[in-house]
Amino acid sequence: MIAIKLPLWIRILLVVAATISAVAAGLFGYRYYTHPVTLTVAAGSIDGETSRAMSAIASHLASINAPVRFNVIDTGTALGAAQAFAAGKADLAVVRGDVGDLSQAGSVVVVAHMVALIIAPPDSSIDSVDALKGHTVGVIGGDVNARLVDVLSKEYGLDRTKVFKEFTLADARRALRSKEISAVLIVIPLSEKYLSLAAGLFQRGSRSLPVLIPIDSAGAIAEEDRAYESFDVPKATLRGAPAVPGDDLTTLRTSLYLVANKKLGSDLIATLTQTIMKVRRELLGEQPIFAQITAPSTDPDAYLPLHPGAAAFYNGTQQSFMDEYSNWIYLTPMAFGGLATILAAAWKFLGIRAPATKKGALDSLYALARRIRKADTEAELLDIEENIDNILREQRANSATDENAVDDATLIAAAHRLENLIRDRRAMLAKISAIVSAA
Repeated sequence: MIAIKLPLWIRILLVVAATISAVAAGLFGYRYYTHPVTLTVAAGSIDGETSRAMSAIASHLASINAPVRFNVIDTGTALGAAQAFAAGKADLAVVRGDVGDLSQAGSVVVVAHMVALIIAPPDSSIDSVDALKGHTVGVIGGDVNARLVDVLSKEYGLDRTKVFKEFTLADARRALRSKEISAVLIVIPLSEKYLSLAAGLFQRGSRSLPVLIPIDSAGAIAEEDRAYESFDVPKATLRGAPAVPGDDLTTLRTSLYLVANKKLGSDLIATLTQTIMKVRRELLGEQPIFAQITAPSTDPDAYLPLHPGAAAFYNGTQQSFMDEYSNWIYLTPMAFGGLATILAAAWKFLGIRAPATKKGALDSLYALARRIRKADTEAELLDIEENIDNILREQRANSATDENAVDDATLIAAAHRLENLIRDRRAMLAKISAIVSAA
């Protein structure tokens, strides 16, 4: 194998290039780790309020330099948001629990509770869902409320196609006045804005009291379909004086969730959940709907289970500093050790070594002294004498040009000492030889 010795400048260039690459990779890793994560959020509602609410959160997250940011996609309806989420076009979505495919969804927060209200015009004789047979009910947001219409039709034996008909808000108001429909079905949060919108479907006047129709079988429906729960609308919710309803009224309720894809990391969603719960009060002035943001059910068998990251936040099982960074604490010394090894290899690759200390004449002469004491034959002593002559000859030749050369007096003294040692050793070897011969 032939070893190729690269020129020093090429070796320096290679080490510099490797160093720059390592630093660049480290900076890239740091920027990647600390850079805010932007998540796509699908949101939509018939009045656009949900999208505006998510946009308000997105702006606030950016203003406080939060580690998680939102990119809001307005899908027009809650069904559109659910479809975008199920198709993988969004990381998060604001969806109703009874709309769309939520098999890949983990709940993060409950944005609002959505209450089903069946409202008939003033002086209507309809006082129950059963009494809707033979009448037409205008459904505000037909696609979004298709599942609710199905469960009501099944529970009360209604002909879905004949009783329920989709309408927009504007068309429902006109249809009520023309008596084209006998009631409306609307699913809204019980907030002032949406209750005013529902009441506005009917003509206002001192005697114009809309009729709220109870869903008496709400409990049975909730047991059959866990997307819903039985809920009592408090007295005077729709109107205070005179009170509408006149007493607590049973109906159905579902929830509007912010959900996250189950594949998203737990740490990321835990941070997101913590941030939203922290800033919700700061956003109440912009969007009153934020007052309804609450934690979802933490039960393992909840209809829409928590995302593991959100569960960690709500259950207080987020990793501590030591838990989260223990690997870094453990691996950092190892990384520095590896770096030191790499630097040592680079140093060796460059061929940079401490200058070797040249063995001086005196060192060589002192080494010969040890050989003299161990010599056992005359031949060894003759060889040592020849080595002494060579050292003295070389030193004398270098004395004119080497400023570090040993002075002559010192060399002579060392040589005399060695000659004495050789003479003594010869005498000792002669005595030993005589003794052996006499024996």
